[in-house]
Amino acid sequence: MSHIDVAVLAGSKSDEKVYKKAVQVLEENNISFDLQIISAHRNPDKLDEYVKKSTAKVFICVAGLSAALPGVVASKTEKVVIGVPVSAKLGGLDALLSIAQMPPGVPVACVGIDNAKNAAYLAIRILKI
Repeated sequence: MSHIDVAVLAGSKSDEKVYKKAVQVLEENNISFDLQIISAHRNPDKLDEYVKKSTAKVFICVAGLSAALPGVVASKTEKVVIGVPVSAKLGGLDALLSIAQMPPGVPVACVGIDNAKNAAYLAIRILKI
């Protein structure tokens, strides 16, 4: 796997309207990235392999409903994980709370509902440190 700065992961192709916003910001700022659609529930082995092999410094995880993807990724890496809750149901509040309420030792940064642009901007700031 070639070197990339940011891995953009989405749990479902149906989240495209959200994750495209992150991709746009990364492209506009010439940040290398890799986009993958991998469900934490439907493809756990594929996700595990991807996270372990990824050269990304930051993961942006876009997820709705149970929004498990960011937390699962954070449990598999010491790298920065930014969660983007999607307004799939309950206005996205369910996803927001799932991402924000992580247990001690498994931190996930969380941006606003459907706000993948801010996730990309946050990733860029982290990369500048």
